[in-house]
Amino acid sequence: MDNNITRGAGILCHISSLPGKYGIGSLGKEAYAFADFLKKSGIKFWQILPLVQTGFGDSPYQSVCCNSGNPYFIDLETLKEEGLLSDTELKDCVMPEGSADYSALYVNRYAALRLAYSRFDINGEEFLKFLSDGEFEDYALFMSLKTKYKCPFDGFPAEFKRRDERALEEFKKSVYKSEYCFWQFLQYEFNAQWKKLKEYVNSLGIKIIGDVPLYVAYDSSDVWRRPELFKLDEDLKPTHVAGVPPDYFSAEGQLWGNPLYDWEAMEAEGYGWWINRIRRASELYDIIRIDHFRGLDRYYSVPAGAKTAACGEWLEGPKFKLFEHIRVALGDVCIIAEDLGVLDDGVIALREKTGFPGMKILQFAFDGNPANPYLPENMPENSVVYTGTHDNSTMLGFLKEMDGPSFKEFKKRLAASMEWEKAEYSFVTRRGTARAACACAFASPAKLAVIPVQDLLLLDDYARMNTPSKPSDNWKFRLKEIPSRNYISVLKKFTSLYGR
Repeated sequence: MDNNITRGAGILCHISSLPGKYGIGSLGKEAYAFADFLKKSGIKFWQILPLVQTGFGDSPYQSVCCNSGNPYFIDLETLKEEGLLSDTELKDCVMPEGSADYSALYVNRYAALRLAYSRFDINGEEFLKFLSDGEFEDYALFMSLKTKYKCPFDGFPAEFKRRDERALEEFKKSVYKSEYCFWQFLQYEFNAQWKKLKEYVNSLGIKIIGDVPLYVAYDSSDVWRRPELFKLDEDLKPTHVAGVPPDYFSAEGQLWGNPLYDWEAMEAEGYGWWINRIRRASELYDIIRIDHFRGLDRYYSVPAGAKTAACGEWLEGPKFKLFEHIRVALGDVCIIAEDLGVLDDGVIALREKTGFPGMKILQFAFDGNPANPYLPENMPENSVVYTGTHDNSTMLGFLKEMDGPSFKEFKKRLAASMEWEKAEYSFVTRRGTARAACACAFASPAKLAVIPVQDLLLLDDYARMNTPSKPSDNWKFRLKEIPSRNYISVLKKFTSLYGR
């Protein structure tokens, strides 16, 4: 953990969940208002999910490019201020309030972004410099090809599927203005807006915790550009894919389907691909949360084509070698290890050797086992405690699912932990108990306590962000408005009482 980080608290709220009238949260005025809310509440950390352009299933953990920014997050009102959209066109982008409708967004938002692009000067000095940096060269080519051929990359004509340089150069020339620069424009606008927002958030004394998924999507510019770094066959199809074995979330395990890394090939080139990925994440975020950290010690490999994840096997990952190379190249990077799931001595040893804080989830804590590692009594200071994550029920939803005896037992165990924490807080109802769980997190020994915004607002499972293994209808939750001053009072009280 970065020595400059003192005891503090954070709120988990993805950009997509911010309020606004254009169908999904953006980097516009609502994001600044949310940062102001955090500042007034005494909150020092804002945690978000991956900022990437989403692909199949609209999941931020399945992206067309692991270093991209999501075009949906580009603030349309800023484009109007830049002279790229008119008042009438902006009004046409207004969408109903409530959950994100990704099907409608895909049609409406890209039409508006293409209209804005049609008025953008692609010969401007700053944009030309952005192009010359080359960071999104492969992304822009990949998206241009996908727009033309409307299929995954393994369905591209052979010369493009296998990246014949001469053919790609000719293709780039043919679509330079119509497609290639459009996709570059989206990343240019996203980067400019994100940089401005991050500078503002940091100026308030708030640090941004961002997420790096362990794996990338198969149909991505990442795999298309460097297929030799993944476990693919001669036809560039995955031989094995990622997942996790049966666990708390799923009796059949989770079959993610992402291609697996060829760690020997990664090591042979000094883990340069990963170093570049962490470098980019370090530019976007102040603190990086590595999702599914345990897969860097040992990872679960499932044969491609398997119907469930139950038939996989554990294989050796890069372990500490990866982080040695990252540290040599980038220095000390502040990282949180998402060490949930099936843990063993190896992943615990890796986390301890790196010095990264692990995660503790209070929903998993109160099962009656005094040795439960998620109990506040058993948490090391070098931890980040959550009531739940984006993959869990909300705390209130979790409690509502309990029958009477189970809820009574949960309250008893929560009260015992809070007594140990010397946190005086009375609670009776399920809503009161959900609020008490937030207080318990704040009072815990963990250096960081992070509360999903849904738990702050005491929302039930209609507000759940994601259900693992559920292929659709996820990632839709949105706030109706920035939390009111009542929640500022709650957070200020908790940060004051519990030294955060």
